[in-house]
Amino acid sequence: MSKKKRQSLAKRTSQKTFGRVTAAPKSTAVRKTVAPAAKLDLYAKHKNEYLASAMASFVRVGPASYLAFDGRGKPGAPDFATGIGAMYSVAFTVKMAFKAAGKDYAVTKLEALWWRDGDTSEPTKDTIWNWQLLIRVPPFVTDKDIQAAADSLIAKGKPDDARRVHLIELHEDTCVQILHVGSYQEEGPTIAKMRAFAEVSGRTLSGKHHEIYLSDPNKTAGDKLRTILRQPVS
Repeated sequence: MSKKKRQSLAKRTSQKTFGRVTAAPKSTAVRKTVAPAAKLDLYAKHKNEYLASAMASFVRVGPASYLAFDGRGKPGAPDFATGIGAMYSVAFTVKMAFKAAGKDYAVTKLEALWWRDGDTSEPTKDTIWNWQLLIRVPPFVTDKDIQAAADSLIAKGKPDDARRVHLIELHEDTCVQILHVGSYQEEGPTIAKMRAFAEVSGRTLSGKHHEIYLSDPNKTAGDKLRTILRQPVS
């Protein structure tokens, strides 16, 4: 091969190699992923408000929003069970609406306030109580959200009891708190501990008796039930 031909071949080879190295790669779309917002856990956010042991102690409880369902009668009466069903139906309907909007949160456990109208006698199994079922919700939940949930449930054929669920705000401030292990009917000695602790500290139990149900009574033996008992002091 002549010198001239060798130079021409080298030139063509150099051009091809150069083209392969410098050719711009095809552009590829980069898919951006957005991490879902963390689920709000009200117990974790307000963990100091739920500290409880077998020893009574003071806790400071800030203002809190709750779904509520009001009733009157003996504990365990039919209306009480009706209220629990209505409360959880509304609670999960509201939660799912906010989850769809990117503001998910965990539905909290059932709670209840108990009180009597001026009756200071020792309660019995036949005592008639005023009660208010509670489920804590984030502060961004509004009356409008509760109404929309009730409307949605009733439109699907659910009972009208959903309309009895409403929104309240509690301001309990300083409370005596204790963990009760055992049946609800055996809370008397535990409440006595709360009262004695308050009195030793120069305080008096006042306001409504507040119970936070940590155990499911349908799945837990009566002597194993765990309930936080709370009561404001003056």
